[in-house]
Amino acid sequence: MKLLNLSQMAAGCLLLCTCAAQAVDYVSVGEASAILFDAPSLQAKKLFVVNRYMPFEQVVNLDNWVKVRDRTGGLYWLEKRVLSNKKYVYAVIPLADVRAEPDTSAARVFQVKQQVALEVLELTGTGWVKVRHKDGETGFIRGAEVWGE
Repeated sequence: MKLLNLSQMAAGCLLLCTCAAQAVDYVSVGEASAILFDAPSLQAKKLFVVNRYMPFEQVVNLDNWVKVRDRTGGLYWLEKRVLSNKKYVYAVIPLADVRAEPDTSAARVFQVKQQVALEVLELTGTGWVKVRHKDGETGFIRGAEVWGE
């Protein structure tokens, strides 16, 4: 049996930490609607139809297909052509406040109901996301209150 020296163990730990720290990549539907399939083929079983702006976690990226995960953990395949370059999130609580600044005591700019889509303008890295409503209003929402960041 071969024993690892301290530098080999440290390198292994660093590699594991680096892999675990990789950011999750989200994608959003850019078409008016999109079909979720059970496999990466137009001949595969059609499972659901989702609306524009629906965010998903990207799991696998193939030539013309992307395997995605929804908020509940469900896995599906989407045609890559239906995805947008713009990132969107949607509210996951019944009524979420969008604030003027990334602070719970800042003035409320507007509120959104659950599953209302908001365009991501900036990921602040502070637990807040700068967003824009389809009506043009902008502000900050807590990352814990949205899916897709």
